[in-house]
Amino acid sequence: MCGARENGAGADGSRAGLDSNVGLADDPFAYHLVQDGTVRVSRGGRVVVVVGGVRAARLRADLDKAYSFEAEQQLLARVTGNYRRGNEKRSK
Repeated sequence: MCGARENGAGADGSRAGLDSNVGLADDPFAYHLVQDGTVRVSRGGRVVVVVGGVRAARLRADLDKAYSFEAEQQLLARVTGNYRRGNEKRSK
């Protein structure tokens, strides 16, 4: 069994269905599952966050259940905190 997994596209290699406003199509998140149970999330070739413990176990389970590449990207964006909810006010 492989201790790590890289992910950057859907099962068929497509990136269809991504919202172009979010920017995930141009610069998607990738993740690496490590044998010690941690999940390393990267974007643009740089590690953004390393998730461990209970959060990592929950993230792994959610990623396994993700039904599309877009769903995976949304999960990774949420765990990194790089996720706009649409209710932020813009400064003037």
